[in-house]
Amino acid sequence: MPEYIPEEDSLETMIAAAQKGDHIVQNYLLTSYKPFIAKCVSEVCKRYIDPKYDDEFSIGFTAFHDAIMSYAPERGSSFLSFAKLVIKRKVIDYIRFVQKTPVAASLDENDEDDQMENPAEVVAVKEIYREKQKAWYLREEILEFKEQLQAYKLSFEQLTIVSPKHKDARQSAIAAAKALYEDADMRAYVKRKKKLPIKDLTQKVKVSKKTLERNRKFILAIFIILLGDYAYLKEYLKGVGS
Repeated sequence: MPEYIPEEDSLETMIAAAQKGDHIVQNYLLTSYKPFIAKCVSEVCKRYIDPKYDDEFSIGFTAFHDAIMSYAPERGSSFLSFAKLVIKRKVIDYIRFVQKTPVAASLDENDEDDQMENPAEVVAVKEIYREKQKAWYLREEILEFKEQLQAYKLSFEQLTIVSPKHKDARQSAIAAAKALYEDADMRAYVKRKKKLPIKDLTQKVKVSKKTLERNRKFILAIFIILLGDYAYLKEYLKGVGS
């Protein structure tokens, strides 16, 4: 059992202490959250994960440590949501690496199955695998994004209704979200209040107050994406704005 026993320390307080070099707190977190790590890894591997014997758990354990040391609360997501995403990505990367590692050549030179392997089929299978992994990553990002939307009292259903229909309107809304994200004071305000600083934002962008208010929900949604660890959703934004 870990020596450290928290009393009223919040998880974020412990994370901050671990980042400052408190190894007792760090070890406490790593030990206490082993079931959480195993669950995250199991969701990727689609099977029971034994912490003592499965290499995937070791990858997840290291990823959880990385998440502790790199977590930044100002980015908007909760630590456990962030850690879950880091763990799953690291495990997926490990699985991809293992599957790409060449298998030792068979001692049987007459192995007909190997000789009959069609290179075109191999390429096709690898491409299907890459697309599946991309889809998995995107699905995980969307689940995390949904959680963040709820914190701002938003939903996907609302976004489908309020998203600007015209290209120019979308581009100006995305530009407003970027201006919001890039300004430290406004960024802190939105994270704290969960709403737009309309007056300050009108001084940063060439958009009327009325337009900003009309596109408020869409701008907040884009801001959340910019704030978070959403590699695929950020790539998607390029297409939305074009």
